[in-house]
Amino acid sequence: MLGWAITFLIVALIAGVLGFGGIAGTSVGIAKVLFFIFIILFVVSLIARAIRGRPPV
Repeated sequence: MLGWAITFLIVALIAGVLGFGGIAGTSVGIAKVLFFIFIILFVVSLIARAIRGRPPV
């Protein structure tokens, strides 16, 4: 999921440089949403692992 967020961020940067404002804005929005979903899932995963009592790998 983080890979998709980075991909959309790169698309947004390229579109912004080339002057495609609408595409750049949309790509940045998608990248933000995917990044926050990734962070939330990562935190939930850490909490679940801590509750089970397993040491991190």
